[in-house]
Amino acid sequence: MQTITVEKIKVAIQSLPKDEYREIREWFSQRDWELWDRKIENDSQQGKLDFLVEEALQEKEKGQLKLL
Repeated sequence: MQTITVEKIKVAIQSLPKDEYREIREWFSQRDWELWDRKIENDSQQGKLDFLVEEALQEKEKGQLKLL
């Protein structure tokens, strides 16, 4: 089995036609967003983001909450 290195992958990506390069770039972007969404969901379920809710509630109590 042939070892694929990051350097070989970079060279292969650089040699892609424009349309295929765009396709791989979009795939990477979509994958990154999916991983980010899972991380945020997991952190939220574990209570790691509860401090954000507390901050918002405190700002609301002070009348300093800004409408978006």
